[in-house]
Amino acid sequence: MTPDLMEAGARALAEHERKAPSVIAGAEPYFGQGVALYVDGITVSFDGFKALNDLHLTINVGELRCIIGPNGAGKTTMMDCITGKTRPDAGKVFFGSNIDLLRLKEPEIAQIGVGRKFQKPTVYEQLSVFENLELALKADRRARATLFSRLSGQQADRIAEVLLLIHLKDEAQRTAGLLSHGQKQWLEIGMLLMQDPKLLLLDEPVAGMTDEETERTAELFLSLEGQHSLVVVEHDMKFVDQLTEGRKTVTVLHEGSVLAEGLLSEVQANEKVVEVYLGR
Repeated sequence: MTPDLMEAGARALAEHERKAPSVIAGAEPYFGQGVALYVDGITVSFDGFKALNDLHLTINVGELRCIIGPNGAGKTTMMDCITGKTRPDAGKVFFGSNIDLLRLKEPEIAQIGVGRKFQKPTVYEQLSVFENLELALKADRRARATLFSRLSGQQADRIAEVLLLIHLKDEAQRTAGLLSHGQKQWLEIGMLLMQDPKLLLLDEPVAGMTDEETERTAELFLSLEGQHSLVVVEHDMKFVDQLTEGRKTVTVLHEGSVLAEGLLSEVQANEKVVEVYLGR
């Protein structure tokens, strides 16, 4: 990494830390009841339009849950509420059984282990794949620490592990801006994994990918299942089928509420789901 880019990155990180309050020391989500995320009665209105309408959702620890539904169903607004970007008019959102996410700000929610990936990949395109993962390490991000720290053996091993996991081991020294769209998606997922999130929110992660990249992404997510809780919002039904393997719960949102929930085969046979989303 060149000194000027490192210094610029360090300044940006230092400014982010200056503005972002820290989570209360010792605050850790408790998963003893087996629930990673609990959304209870969330309602959000924008100029009289209810983007979410008494939404209820429970995600278990280690679960991979696919959420589908037509555009405007409330999927993005739901993620915004979970990550602190949008404050609901009513309802509760708990991480584990003890962390009230509605009392925290966006940086605090990220700090306690909620990671979010948007549809469009966001990576440092001028830096190498390795340097992107290095910057994302869950470590002391103050300017001085970032400028003068060296990777420990454990940190280097973790980067190597993630590179292998996201299928970018052979691209480690390649400039991120030269990667394909799908590879950039994998890199951003890898950057999230470097933060060791307990819950991953993934918004249309295979949009724009080739069939081969989509298949590899499914393999990646399935390998993360159990180690992390994953919520995948997606329109690609073939991809959803690959992830659910015919045995996992799929949630269908419509007009801000849960329209149906069950196995993919069950929701695909649901007449209301066919009418408003899947078509005949």
